Amino acid sequence: MAGDNIKLPSIDDVRFAAERIRNYIHRTPVLTSISINKIVGSDVYFKCENFQKVGAFKFRGATNAVFSLLDEEIRKGVATHSSGNHAQAIALTAKMRGTKAFIVMPSNSTKVKVEAVKGYGAEVIFCGPTLQARESTLDEVVSKTGATFIHPYNNFNVISGQGTTALELLEDVKNLDYVITPVGGGGLLSGSLTTISAISPSTRVIAAEPEGADDAYRSIIENRIVPSVNPKTVCDGLFTSLGELTFEIIKKNIYKIITVSDDSVIKAMRLIWERMKIIVEPSSAITLGILLENKIDLKTKRIGIILSGGNVDLENLPWMRK
Repeated sequence: MAGDNIKLPSIDDVRFAAERIRNYIHRTPVLTSISINKIVGSDVYFKCENFQKVGAFKFRGATNAVFSLLDEEIRKGVATHSSGNHAQAIALTAKMRGTKAFIVMPSNSTKVKVEAVKGYGAEVIFCGPTLQARESTLDEVVSKTGATFIHPYNNFNVISGQGTTALELLEDVKNLDYVITPVGGGGLLSGSLTTISAISPSTRVIAAEPEGADDAYRSIIENRIVPSVNPKTVCDGLFTSLGELTFEIIKKNIYKIITVSDDSVIKAMRLIWERMKIIVEPSSAITLGILLENKIDLKTKRIGIILSGGNVDLENLPWMRK
C-alpha cells in the first residue's frame, strides 16, 4: 500500500503540540443546551472553537506548524492557500512569530475572511476557485518569495495541532459515546481520530460532510482520494479534498462519514444561534445537522460536537439567501 511508509502523528505528537501552543491559543469552553438536548434526544457537549483566536480551530494547527519551524526556515516568511480560516490562522501566527505571510485565496472567498487576513498583516494573492489554481498560484508565490509552505491540512504538525481540540474535549467531558467533527480536507478529523483512538478507543468518531461536497465519503468507499470537483454547499470551509496524510488516518480510524443536506445545516446553524446565543458558521453547524437529520440513531447517547468556527459574513447569512 502507498500509505504504509507515511509517518503519521501519534498521541505523543498531539501532546507535544499542546505544550508548544499552550501559551498562544485559547482553551475553548464546552457548552451545553438543555433545549437542544431535548430536540435531539441526547446529551450534547459543544466544544466551542468558534471562540478560538481567529474564530476557528485552524489557529491550533497553524500555531504548532509555524512555531515548530527553525529561525532559518521562517526568515523569508510562510505561505499557504486557504479559503479563509487557515489563511487567518497563518496570518496571525506569522505576525506573532515576527515574519511575513503570503496567502493565496480563491476569488470567491467571503469578504469577511479576506478582510480579516489582510487585517493581520498578510499579503493576499487571489486565484481561481479551484484546487489546481490554488496550488499553481501558491507555487509561483513560494518560488518568488522563498517562503515556507504550510499546507492547510496535509501537514504533520498541522494535524498534531488540530488534535489538541479533541484532547481538551476528552479532558473536560468523560465517557463520550461519540464525537462528531466536520470534514473538508480532514485536518481536524484526522487530528481528532489520532487523539480519540489513543485516549478513548471506545468513543466512536463520526464525520459530517455536505451532500454537495461528499468527496471524503466517496474516498472511504472507493479506498482512494476522490477529488472535490465543483462542490455545491453552503459550507464554504468544507470544499477541499482529503490529503495523503489525512486520508490514511481517517480510513484507519473513522466510524462513519455521514452526509448532511444544506437545509439541515442552515436549520442547525439557526438553532445554535437562537438557543445557545453563539455565532457559528455553516461548516461548523453541520455537526449538529447530523443529529437533526437522524440518519443514524444516536438517541440517549453522550455526544461531543466540535464547533469548528464562527467566521460568517453577517451581510450574507444563509437563511437570507432566496
